[in-house]
Amino acid sequence: MDIQLSIKEIFTAFMILFAVIDIIGNIPIVIDLRKKVGHIESEKASIIAGIIMIVFLFLGKTLLSFLGVGVNSFAVAGAFILFFIALEMILGITLYKQDESTTMTASVFPLAFPLIAGPGSLTTLLSLRAEYRIENIIIAVILNVIIIFIVLKTSNRIERMIGQNGINIIRKVFGVILLAIAVKLFAHNIKELFEMA
Repeated sequence: MDIQLSIKEIFTAFMILFAVIDIIGNIPIVIDLRKKVGHIESEKASIIAGIIMIVFLFLGKTLLSFLGVGVNSFAVAGAFILFFIALEMILGITLYKQDESTTMTASVFPLAFPLIAGPGSLTTLLSLRAEYRIENIIIAVILNVIIIFIVLKTSNRIERMIGQNGINIIRKVFGVILLAIAVKLFAHNIKELFEMA
């Protein structure tokens, strides 16, 4: 296999996933979960989320082919999801409601899935695959998993350090970045679809 590592692709994919997963913005949810269940296994949650994302990165395209959907079409759909996630982050509204059930261990559900490896991040992975090399995306996923682990381990300290206002500012900044990425992703892939038609 021809491996071509690109720092630019790794960094861009990392930033897109970081913005979509929004682990900093989800600190209040993580703290709330910790209060409800008493303990969160940070290692388990991070590893399971990473495995889900990497497996979907490889099998997602096959699944789409089986359903007769092209990667470019999926990327356009992904751009819409990113657009709405960005609106949630910028405007402070909730368009997608999480199931708050804690009957299963909180480390796996709802933390690893769907909070970290949720519809947004899985759609984003396939959208990225339409534009970037798979090895660069895998490195970006691994880097995000490391950040997720660190944030989960130190969530209480981070919240005390930056405060609720700090978390809100970070969410809005990443929301604007994500909105710009969604527009770029949409424009690139819609052009590809028209050229193929």
